[in-house]
Amino acid sequence: MKKITLILVLFIAITVFDCKAFGKDPDGEHYEKLKTSKHFDKERDQFVNRRPDVLEKMRGNQNFFSLFFKFMFGGDKHQKPDLKLPEEKPDFAEFLKPDESIKFIWFGHSTFLVNIEGKILFFDPVFSESAAPFSFMVKRFQDAVVKLEELPNIDYIIISHDHYDHLDMKTIEFFKTKSTKFITPLGVISHLREWGVSDDRLTELDWWQTLNLGKLKIVCTPAQHFSGRRGMNGNKTLWSSWTIIGEKERFYFSGDSGYDVHFKDIGDKFGPFDLTFIENGQYNPMWEAVHVLPEQTAKAHLDLKGKKLVPVHWGMFNLSLHSWYEPAESLEKQAEIYKIDLLTPKFGQIVKVREPNLMERWWKKFMPSE
Repeated sequence: MKKITLILVLFIAITVFDCKAFGKDPDGEHYEKLKTSKHFDKERDQFVNRRPDVLEKMRGNQNFFSLFFKFMFGGDKHQKPDLKLPEEKPDFAEFLKPDESIKFIWFGHSTFLVNIEGKILFFDPVFSESAAPFSFMVKRFQDAVVKLEELPNIDYIIISHDHYDHLDMKTIEFFKTKSTKFITPLGVISHLREWGVSDDRLTELDWWQTLNLGKLKIVCTPAQHFSGRRGMNGNKTLWSSWTIIGEKERFYFSGDSGYDVHFKDIGDKFGPFDLTFIENGQYNPMWEAVHVLPEQTAKAHLDLKGKKLVPVHWGMFNLSLHSWYEPAESLEKQAEIYKIDLLTPKFGQIVKVREPNLMERWWKKFMPSE
């Protein structure tokens, strides 16, 4: 009973009271400008997906409180690992060396660092101990393999959307005194401004808009998801996937997304991709509209005409009902069926895309024997 009372108090706190981690939704002239996007529905007063009613249909089929208590008290008994998962301390001097091949480091969940043609790009960095507005909620399985202070100079931080497991206030605040610049979907820069990042380092893009960084192109591409940091009255900022096009190689990051035609549209327009980072974890058939299931992760990779697939959005936080290892196990089966080259690095491991895939399926050693 005490746990139930605590949860209800937290729910009220998140929806009613204010805290710095909530950030700040767009307002004033900024918000009026956002409303001119064709992906903003003025009647709903929010951003919408290609199918504007997809979220309403998903929520209409669910009882919120039933789902909430199932999440808090149900689920697989192995939602968190019993032991520390394997990691490697990255050699950043090696990572920064010029190379014709894309190099990347996955830090768990959707946080990964990429060196593409000399540009250092950091995606959805979350280094806090939790993926929530309060530190005792949604705690990470283990500390990040490196501290923020140990990271090399970052050229650009690229954010997919403003949920806590993708946009982390404490991580952003670390970078506000650096020279690093930020690229986000429409509206998300409002949070960054609130946390002290100056306007001259902020760029926001709508779906299909391109930012040219010399010979490198950053394209904001669609996703099927939602946004908001309070849990109520959300979708005031846009969500996206990202397409990165270099002279020699290119890659794609899905952000969070349900399965829809945008994967094929992006593949037809910008594919084939040397590498795809696609979410594969924290899913459930109840919210399939906003998070792909493993078979859809594989299908999205094929739609994108991807050559190698890196599953992300797993391995660091418990945000669903499945075991911590189920996403990897399920996607491995799909990869075998469709002959997908599946990259499964350890936290912190440096991966060169053009090198042979000799990665072990490391999670199997940490699965329960029962």
